Amino acid sequence: MITRAYRPPQLQRGVVLVTSLLLLVVVTIMALSMFRGFGIQEKMAGNMREKQRALQAAVSAQTYAEQWLIANSGTSPPVVCAAPVQNANALQGQICSNQLWNVTTVTTLPWQIGGNNVGVTYTPPGMNVAAVNQTAPSNNSYAFAPIFYISDGGLSLDPNVPGEVYQIDAVGYGGNGNTAALVESTYAVYSSSNNRGGL
Repeated sequence: MITRAYRPPQLQRGVVLVTSLLLLVVVTIMALSMFRGFGIQEKMAGNMREKQRALQAAVSAQTYAEQWLIANSGTSPPVVCAAPVQNANALQGQICSNQLWNVTTVTTLPWQIGGNNVGVTYTPPGMNVAAVNQTAPSNNSYAFAPIFYISDGGLSLDPNVPGEVYQIDAVGYGGNGNTAALVESTYAVYSSSNNRGGL
């Protein structure tokens, strides 16, 4: 019969266990930092989206104001603009003799003269604007309708461009009132004619 010699169990040092735990801690820290980074990137992407939405809303109001100005500059004399805010969708509009930059800070929104909001709202077709009493606007709605303000700048000083000069300020909002974009343009409206009859 073969007998085997008895060997006492060797002491385990636990090197594999300690190494595994350290690797687990390192991988957990890396995963947490990745998730945190994804969260920051998601917020940045959302902010960029809202900025672009606000900019496109402001540009649409500015474009509408330029077209309105071409159609109405000869029939709508400049007036001193004050409250209430007009609505371009209800075929309202105005050319203001009081320049916006002289009566308020253009970047302070909403634009106010004498404590009252001024300007002309324009809601493009298909734009969903949040209701006034709506506490949480939906993801696809805009906080407020875009607003424009047309200021009469007087006669052009450039002899090559005779006519009246106007400044158009327009503001658009994203999904909340804290996201706003402001655009400005200087616009000259004039007519040119040639006397081809020799008179």
